[in-house]
Amino acid sequence: MPPLPSSKTQPRSVTVLGSTGSIGKNAVKLLELHRDRFRVEALTAYSNAGLLAAQAISLNARRAVIGDEAHYLALKSALSGTNIEVHAGAEAIVEAARLPAHTVIAGVVGAAGLMPTLAAIQRGATVALANKECLVCAGALMMEEVQKRGATLIPVDSEHNAIFQVFDFDRPETVDKIIVTASGGPFRTFTQEQMQSVTPEQAVRHPNWDMGAKISVDSATMMNKGLEIIEAFHLFPVREEQIEVLVHPESIIHSMVSYIDGSVLAQMGAPDMGTPIAYALAWPARIESASRRLDFTTLKRLTFEAPDPERFPALSLARAALKAGGNASAVLNAANEVAVARFLRGDIGFCDIVKIIEKTLERMPNSALQSLEDVLEIDGESRRIAQELR
Repeated sequence: MPPLPSSKTQPRSVTVLGSTGSIGKNAVKLLELHRDRFRVEALTAYSNAGLLAAQAISLNARRAVIGDEAHYLALKSALSGTNIEVHAGAEAIVEAARLPAHTVIAGVVGAAGLMPTLAAIQRGATVALANKECLVCAGALMMEEVQKRGATLIPVDSEHNAIFQVFDFDRPETVDKIIVTASGGPFRTFTQEQMQSVTPEQAVRHPNWDMGAKISVDSATMMNKGLEIIEAFHLFPVREEQIEVLVHPESIIHSMVSYIDGSVLAQMGAPDMGTPIAYALAWPARIESASRRLDFTTLKRLTFEAPDPERFPALSLARAALKAGGNASAVLNAANEVAVARFLRGDIGFCDIVKIIEKTLERMPNSALQSLEDVLEIDGESRRIAQELR
């Protein structure tokens, strides 16, 4: 792992992959708040050239990269008169990840984030990981590279970040289980009949978190927790059966680790992504964030319940994919992305999302994944099948 800066006179270098997305924008706010502690090597985005340019100027980034080459001229024009390098294309994003930044925030959503995240890992960077696909689709491959290259993964998902903060990595044998909390989403109390008529507008209105449409729908189906089970399996030295999901509607306790002596350590905070991003940026130190603070005098209660596998079958489907191994988790993820997109545009119903994922898993023969190219091939074929299913 690269050496840590010894003082504020040696700012930590940072690259933000996906700076115009939800994670990226939160990261940029923190970098602007702590200009003396960080130097921005590169910012990347897919198509929002205007916002990318504004961020690059604000942070005096050395390089700005737009993934969609059709927006290169717009970015170039917006950054004319500055010393900021301008690049475009998918390979340019991978190259940005290879730049010598100490910390890379991997905030590119979907399979597009696999290659640049792997590039950062392969040079031994500290990677603040916010891309689920890296571990869901290619967890074994990614973690093998982490070990081989001496890279460090700091999870940014609030749940895994919470576990990371309270997990005893020096004595993993003392861990009884890890408990991943879930808000339960907007349909936690809906009957199966009520969920049949759920609309996209209802599904994207998360009760606690401000998230993008796709992640909000994943929360509504609880597939997000299924994916997080798979991520947790790769991030932490535990067995699948040691990973528990617990519904906690208030979203105050972000996850817990239960130990063999009966102790349970929990990480708590307001539902605000600024906190885990700040932790990942500054690790192993801590920095101030503008995140909301908990006021315990206003907390009326903290409630918990077991998830209902009948109403939320996505959890069981994800566990089955993890147990199956091979390409099953990659198929699950790709089919879910397609099914959610189809639901959001009105092509299928809410309850059809999990049905399409299940049918895709049945259609795709399981096979070992030997390389990232295998992962991308499986991803593409799974998407094609999920798109055609009715």
